[in-house]
Amino acid sequence: MTSSSIGIGLAGLGTVGSGVAQTLSENAELIAQRTGGISLHIARALVKNSGRAREIDINNDLIITDPDEFVNDPDVSIVVELIGGTSAAFDLVAASLRAGKPVVTGNKALLAERGEELFQLSRTHKAPIYFEAAVAGGIPIIKAVQESLVGNHIQSMTGIINGTSNYILERMTEGGLQYPEALAEAKELGYAEADETLDVNGWDAAHKAILLATLAYGFSIDPAQIYVRGIEMVRPIDINFAKELGYVIKLLCIVRQHENGAVEIRTQPSFIPQNHILASVNGVFNAVALKGDKLGDSLFYGRGAGQNPTASSAVADIIEAARGLRNADTSRGFLPYKDSGTLIPIDDTQTAYYVRFDVTDEPGVVAKIATVLADKGIGISGTHSPANPNDPDADFVDMVFRLHTCSFGLLRDTLLKIEELSCVNSRPVVFRIETL
Repeated sequence: MTSSSIGIGLAGLGTVGSGVAQTLSENAELIAQRTGGISLHIARALVKNSGRAREIDINNDLIITDPDEFVNDPDVSIVVELIGGTSAAFDLVAASLRAGKPVVTGNKALLAERGEELFQLSRTHKAPIYFEAAVAGGIPIIKAVQESLVGNHIQSMTGIINGTSNYILERMTEGGLQYPEALAEAKELGYAEADETLDVNGWDAAHKAILLATLAYGFSIDPAQIYVRGIEMVRPIDINFAKELGYVIKLLCIVRQHENGAVEIRTQPSFIPQNHILASVNGVFNAVALKGDKLGDSLFYGRGAGQNPTASSAVADIIEAARGLRNADTSRGFLPYKDSGTLIPIDDTQTAYYVRFDVTDEPGVVAKIATVLADKGIGISGTHSPANPNDPDADFVDMVFRLHTCSFGLLRDTLLKIEELSCVNSRPVVFRIETL
C-alpha cells in the first residue's frame, strides 16, 4: 500500500459492502490507470458483529464495531455507508459529515426521509454526499441527471425502479401466478427480503423517485406529501383485463414538471400500453424514461439491484470522492439549489382509470354504480363483469369499470359515495391508465 493511497471506511460488509471491497481489490489496477494513479484501500470496516462469517476475505484487524472509532480514525478519508435503515445510518453519516469526510451511500430511504438535514450538514462542513448506488442499482441515472443533463430542464422521468415488484408482476403476467405465489418465489430466489414490505408497498421505489425529483428540480421533498401505493392488491383478473385492453401492469414512478413549474410525483401500479418501451422491462431490471427540453427522450436501462451492479455505482462514487479530495475544485457532490418548490396535490392529478369493485350479485348493480359516476360527471368507457374464476357458484362477482380522464380527487370522492351502496362489499381497487 502506497503512502498516497486513500483510505476507505466501509460501513457494512453485507452483500453490497462485500461487492465494493471485492471490486476495489480486483479492479485496483484498472482504477489507477483510468484515474491517473488514484489508489484506494479499505482502512476500516464497521460491522455489528465482528465474529460473523463474511462473504469476503478481509483482514480482521480492520474490522471494528464502534461507530465513533470508525468515523474518527485518521486513516479513513472517505466513509461508505451501506448498513441501511434510517437511524444508525443517519447518526453515522451525520458524524462523518461533521468530521469533514465525504460520504458515499446507497441508502435511498435515509436521503429521502432525512436528506434535508444531511444536505445542510454537507453544506456547512463542506463534505459532499454521493449517492449513485441509491437509485436503480448499476444504472448511472444520478450522474446523468446531475452532470450530463446539467444544461437541460428535466420535463419528466417515468420509471420502473423496484426490481422485486417488477419480478412479481412479470410472474403473475407471464406465469399466471397469484400474488402470494409470485412473492414466495421472489423470496426463494433472493429477489425479495424476508420482510418485503418496502418493496411491495411502493416505498422503496418512491424513495428513489423523491431523490430523482430532488436532483432534477433542486428542492427538498417531504415524503409525507407523496402519493404511494404498492402491488399488494393486484390480482389475476387485473392482469388478464390489462392484456385484453393492450396494456401491462407495472409499478410506475411518475416525476413530471408542469408548465407552471409545479412538480407531480407519485408511485402506484399502473396500466401502460404494451407497445411502450417500459412494458418490455421485466424481471429485476429497472428503467427510467427521461425527457429533457434539449435532449428529448432517452432511456436508462439495466440491473436495478444485486451485489455487482450496486457495488459498481458505489465504487464510481468513491472514485469521484477521491478526485474531490485531490482537487477541491472538482465536484462537491449534490446540494439542493432551491429553498422550496411546489408539488402538485395528488387530488389535482389526472388520468383515466380502471376500477375493480367487489359487489354482491344482484340486479341493478351496474346501474347503481353508473348513476353515482354520472352524478359526479365521470364518464364510463367500458364495463366488464367476469365470473369469479376461483368459485363460479359464489354469490358475488368482481365488477370492472374503465373511466374517462378526471382528477384523482373527484374519483376519490366519488368512490367514497359508491362504497356506501349496499351492493359494494369492500373498498374499490384503482389502477391508473397511463398514456405516457
